[in-house]
Amino acid sequence: MSCTQTILDYGLRAIGYGERLLPRSDFTLCQQFTLIGSGMIWNIYFGLFALMFGFCFAVALAMGKDSPRALLRKPSEWFIFVFRGSPLFIQFFFGYFVFLSLKPIHPMFESLSAAWLGALIVLFCNTSAYSAEIFYGALKSIPKGDTEAADAYGMSGWPRFKRIVFPTMLRLAWPAYTNEAIFLFHSTTLIFFTGFPARQQRGDALYYASYFADKTFNPFVPYPILAMYFILVTLLIIGVFGIANKRLNRHLPSQARPKLRLRPQIIR
Repeated sequence: MSCTQTILDYGLRAIGYGERLLPRSDFTLCQQFTLIGSGMIWNIYFGLFALMFGFCFAVALAMGKDSPRALLRKPSEWFIFVFRGSPLFIQFFFGYFVFLSLKPIHPMFESLSAAWLGALIVLFCNTSAYSAEIFYGALKSIPKGDTEAADAYGMSGWPRFKRIVFPTMLRLAWPAYTNEAIFLFHSTTLIFFTGFPARQQRGDALYYASYFADKTFNPFVPYPILAMYFILVTLLIIGVFGIANKRLNRHLPSQARPKLRLRPQIIR
């Protein structure tokens, strides 16, 4: 079988298109690159949607934590504390147990036990909590001169938040938020080890890498391929977030613009 045919057969297998059966013998590099790359579709799906929805919720949580009203502040503080204070791996297992408990109550909860929705919700909650703490710290770091100038111009409420508070908060939080985005995409590999099942062998990238490692008894081929894919995703995130960072700081002199640095995040 040629590599082109392999790509056509297995390129979209992770989402249900193409050859149903996995290769059983005579594994080639093309098969490993193709199937692990196919599994990356799920990792990108989890990371992308958790990041998009988590960003909006994180801003709301940060504003709630900064609110003088206890009715808004306390729930935000506890949500952030719980999801930042517990390991993500445990959150996956606890979330799966909760979703299974809800499943007999009503058919609408049945999808929650599937990885495409249940695991996504857990990732969404986790990244929202971490991002909210980043945004909250940025809110507290906004120079008083900026808000005082807004008050002097008569800005209040939504115009003040939209034109002064929110852009400044993003500009200050963006480098740290970039690290959170990278960590989120790396965290999608944990879904393979949790209770959320990979139905019909349509798993993520780590699922296929582990499959080849078990079948060939050689982990030194599929796992470096998996690492290479995640490095490419990381470089893509840094590039996209770097463009956004320039956009957020376009009003500053070039010497004063903060630059994103490519540094390995060993300890979170």
